[in-house]
Amino acid sequence: MNALEINTVRNSVYEKRPLIHCITNPISINMCANAVLSAGARPIMAEHPLEVQEITATASALMLNIANITDVRMESIKKSSVTAKEYYIPSVLDIVGISCSQLRRNYVHELLAMHIPTVIKGNYSEICALSDEKYRSAGVDSHSSATFEKTLDSAVSASKKYHAVVLASGKTDIVTDGEKVAYIHNGSPRLAEITGTGCMQGALTAVYLSVAGGFESAVTACTVMGICGELASVKEGTGSFYTALLDSLSLLRNADIEKYMKAEEPTLETI
Repeated sequence: MNALEINTVRNSVYEKRPLIHCITNPISINMCANAVLSAGARPIMAEHPLEVQEITATASALMLNIANITDVRMESIKKSSVTAKEYYIPSVLDIVGISCSQLRRNYVHELLAMHIPTVIKGNYSEICALSDEKYRSAGVDSHSSATFEKTLDSAVSASKKYHAVVLASGKTDIVTDGEKVAYIHNGSPRLAEITGTGCMQGALTAVYLSVAGGFESAVTACTVMGICGELASVKEGTGSFYTALLDSLSLLRNADIEKYMKAEEPTLETI
């Protein structure tokens, strides 16, 4: 994708103002809602099991995040996933922590047996764990054992297995549909200084899924989040950085994409 294509996706969201249903964790729920708003869409963060099916059915896209799971949230995610399947609603599943918890690993496989989302998202360790039952790491952050090469192989393998787009977030974001791949080099180490930026990337992916395909939406979300992280990094202190990140998301212009976008799409045959 080039800058023109990225901006076409972004501008379409602003024109349509789609409703995005997010079932995420209380740690990042406010951040995700603000990311959706900043991208030009409308967030709804409902998660009660008795209403999620009705709400998902009215949404243009669905974002599911298992970062801080509870019995109630696990039930709601399953119900919304089934509804997305029934109504052909595009969705993104953020498989947070499956590399460090057997509960999460089992739960993700249950979800994938019920319905394959449009995009499966995770950091390098999480995508490696999706393809390798033996892979383990400590905590929800990516481990150095998940190298770029190992993650790329895992992402392509998972994409082909599940027939879904896979987004592996890291220093270089990897997006693949099993046939083509994109590397997005935008970003800042400072994005790791505040919690929830990965969740925000997932929310943005859902926003763009409301108007574009899985591959295009994931590449757009990675590009937008990466550039905004770079623009916000001029501010000192994590509080100021977070404010600047939200400002960058809300003020991002087409010219910024054209100026700062750093991405490549090598052919898988050459990798």
